[in-house]
Amino acid sequence: MAPVAVVTGAGSGLGRCLAVSLAADKTSLVLVGRRAHLLLAAREECVAAGAGPEQVLTVPADLAEPGSAARVVAAASEQFGGLDMLVNNAAVATFGALEPTDPDVFTRLFQTNVAGPAALIRHAAPLLRRSRGTVVNVGSIGGLLAVPGRSFYGATKAALHHLTRSLARELAPDIRVNAVLPGAIDTEMYQDLGLDEDATRRLREEMIRTTPLGRMGTPQDVVPWIRMLLGPDASWMTGTLLVVDGGRSC
Repeated sequence: MAPVAVVTGAGSGLGRCLAVSLAADKTSLVLVGRRAHLLLAAREECVAAGAGPEQVLTVPADLAEPGSAARVVAAASEQFGGLDMLVNNAAVATFGALEPTDPDVFTRLFQTNVAGPAALIRHAAPLLRRSRGTVVNVGSIGGLLAVPGRSFYGATKAALHHLTRSLARELAPDIRVNAVLPGAIDTEMYQDLGLDEDATRRLREEMIRTTPLGRMGTPQDVVPWIRMLLGPDASWMTGTLLVVDGGRSC
């Protein structure tokens, strides 16, 4: 029987790339994201990659909203009868200095980047325990580096890292919980940071300048490491924060 994976933030970027990669191995997929049209496009790519049409379920959901996590897990259970892998990839990023930034921004960041993954793990735990499954959270080196103007985002990612390590102990030995911490990945997220075009351009230039390997990463640079943490080769790994950042956090 094919393994079952929930991938959040699956409509674009890293989540979509991961979903297509898993589909090529005939993994059954629950694709979660806020924008239904992007999920449907991702579903088409997954089917083209080798998954059967009945193996790819789309669940439009905003994980910052109460009840969304329970609905996602219920859909996975109803469609596929179980769950083996959960990838908490969905996130929002907003940059800005402490004083002028609306406090509601931090609330939104926390609900999506920390509370949403926590709720999904909580609701998925019975199914994952039954399958001796695994969780991979997508953190960020933003949760390691102290950077002015990015404190809210960094604080939520640092919280996700701590959640990863704490739950790795709490849910062991039945469920493994790890995280991958990407550096600057060239995805659509840079269009949604709340910055104007010039500020976004300067940010990208800064990311490249401060990365020893001299470029931004791509989803394809990160997906193999998520897959490694999901798979049997990582069967003795839990509580790991795996940095994949071109050397930027050195």
